[in-house]
Amino acid sequence: MAIKTPYVAVDGIVQLFDEKDNFQGIVLIERKNPPLGLAIPGGFVDIGETVEDAVKREMKEEISLDVEIVRILGVYSDPKRDPRFHTVSVVFICKAYGMPKASSDAKEVKIFKLEEIPFDKLVFDHEKILKDFINR
Repeated sequence: MAIKTPYVAVDGIVQLFDEKDNFQGIVLIERKNPPLGLAIPGGFVDIGETVEDAVKREMKEEISLDVEIVRILGVYSDPKRDPRFHTVSVVFICKAYGMPKASSDAKEVKIFKLEEIPFDKLVFDHEKILKDFINR
């Protein structure tokens, strides 16, 4: 009998800073693939990869930035959080410098001040995740 388990993913709340360490905002992506909308950049963990390595790889692939992990925000595992299949995501708070550029699954990259995040345009459970982040 085959064991079926949820997919393991990572998401990175990337806090962007300028060269003088001034907070610029957080990086969100406009998704290329369904579900369409704004999302926290992220993706799936590869076999043989740690979640820490996965979040760094995904941030490099999706938004072209090298990130420093600050800490884990939390683990999000509601079976209904992803309309495609059951996904468990480890969400990291990260720090980065430079200008993000969209690639991989990201159609476009946007930087938002915390008070300007368009919560109604977020996909998955990213509204809940970002509100958890802001309220910490």
